[in-house]
Amino acid sequence: MEKTWNNRAWFLVLPVLVLVAFSAVIPLMTVVNYSVQDTFGRNEFFWAGLEWFEDTVTSDRIHAALGRQVLFTAIILAIEVPLGIFVALNMPKKGFWSSLCLILMAMPLLIPFNVVGTIWQIFGRVDIGLLGRTLTALGVDYNYTNDWLDAWATVIVMDVWHWTSLVALLCYAGLQSIPEAYYQAAKIDQASRWAVFRYIELPKMRGVLLIAVLLRFMDSFMIYTEPFVVTGGGPGNSTTFLSIDLVKMAIGQFDLGPAAAFSIIYFLVILLISWVFYTVMTNLDREDRQ
Repeated sequence: MEKTWNNRAWFLVLPVLVLVAFSAVIPLMTVVNYSVQDTFGRNEFFWAGLEWFEDTVTSDRIHAALGRQVLFTAIILAIEVPLGIFVALNMPKKGFWSSLCLILMAMPLLIPFNVVGTIWQIFGRVDIGLLGRTLTALGVDYNYTNDWLDAWATVIVMDVWHWTSLVALLCYAGLQSIPEAYYQAAKIDQASRWAVFRYIELPKMRGVLLIAVLLRFMDSFMIYTEPFVVTGGGPGNSTTFLSIDLVKMAIGQFDLGPAAAFSIIYFLVILLISWVFYTVMTNLDREDRQ
């Protein structure tokens, strides 16, 4: 029996395609146009070819920002994914407490990025912030504006506080889809808690975990607002990630050509890594099902 095709469905998708073309494709083409040209003001442009792409690839400044970005993303994933799984496993499954936990876990996700940065900027100040004054009173030499290690710790803790809930909620949704019969069978077989997690819960969470890791990778690799509000990329350049460096180049220095080339390479790196990660995880999931 042949499948019936209904091409009228494309008319339902057409408004979305037009919106995407207007909001994404057209600005992208503008960036591509800027990346191969140079300007000295007065809206006069001169052909530069691939010069800005070569400068971006060989720039020590961008290499340093990339190293900081990769390290930050690796730390974030190493903390938030296991922590999110742990929280989801210990959340109540039914009743009033389950609803209360879901509400509390969703609250950090509702706070805008710039507000999160402002909260932690004030929270960590040694003169008026609760965290900064408490650590100072305990004899801890903490000052995120002067010490790069304190700045990194503040940005990482801030991101963990803000986004671990996303991983936990996705994992919780995966756990809720597991039939009760699986747990009853494991109880009859006297399976250990680790065995239940390894052979029942983790396989059922694999799909949502893939989504969670992909989302957290892309978000952490493109993070800008929170660390910029808290540290401004400092002290020095210790928390100047790729997005912050890109904004400084485009707006602070008004180097539109180099910034456009940088943004295109930035986008392609995120797209490539996401595709590779998704392909690897999908193949592993397919092998486990065989």
